[in-house]
Order: sequence, then C-alpha cells, then structure tokens
Amino acid sequence: MSNVSTNNGKETEPYIFFELGKTNYGVHSKYVQQLEMVEEITQVPNAPVFVEGVVMSRGKVIPAINLRVRFGFEKIPHDSRTRLVVINVDERTIGIVVDTAREFVPVPTDVLQPPPEKVAGLSGKYLESVAILEDRLVLILNVKEILDLSADIEIPEETLES
Repeated sequence: MSNVSTNNGKETEPYIFFELGKTNYGVHSKYVQQLEMVEEITQVPNAPVFVEGVVMSRGKVIPAINLRVRFGFEKIPHDSRTRLVVINVDERTIGIVVDTAREFVPVPTDVLQPPPEKVAGLSGKYLESVAILEDRLVLILNVKEILDLSADIEIPEETLES
C-alpha cells in the first residue's frame, strides 16, 4: 500500500526525518507507529551491543536499538532531544533511539535517488535511497535491513562444535 499523494502537481510520499549527529535520515511514515521521548530503558543480558534494552511503549515491551551504535558511530548520553522512533515492520515492533526527531515531511518522489554505488557495501545495505531537497541531503533508510538482527548475532564457536 502506497501513501502517494500530490502536492503542487508533484507526487509525494510521507517520511519522518530525524538526526544522528549532523546527518539527516528519514524513514517512510508507513513504518512509524509513534515518536516518544526516551525514558527508562531496561538492559537485557547478552544482547548485541546496539540493543540498549527494552522499553514500555503503549503497554507493550519492545526492544530499543541505538541507531548510532548500530551504524558504528560514537554512543552519546541521552538528553531532552533524544527520541524513540517506534517502528512496525512485518508485525515486529522495535524502537530506534535517535538524537532528535520531529519532522513529518512530504517528499516528492522525483527527488529520491538510489544510493551511490560506492556505499553499496555494508553501510549501504541500510540505505534505501537519498532525497535531495532544497536545503539538505536526507538518507532514506531501509527499515527492514536495520531491524534484521540475524547477521549481527554471533554464535560462539564452542556451541557449534558440540
């Protein structure tokens, strides 16, 4: 199902924009359930380093992924601007912790370009497209890849040998 609409004769799709450091990112709004302030995160044992723990969101316990750490950036303390973007994909609900999020933007479909081939490696798998807007460049994320934890979970070798 597409949320394509028209704005001044141009087809647009709705995105939620957020920041990590000084870089702008976006996710299609069809995946975003809500934005919340980051409150208490309960750590869980033996989780991948980018999984901060679990949080309570609208009566449900969901995992909280620190997107800075997921992308290999420096982890910083949460502050009053830090947000939890609650994502729902393929009947899975996960919160991603970002530096700040507050924009809902209709993006013209003609400004979306595929990611450059040079970033098509490991970091490029997280990119769906790049939006070139008047005043900024926004990296549109592939939410399914970000939430795919299977490639990041290492099984200890001694487990495989037994």
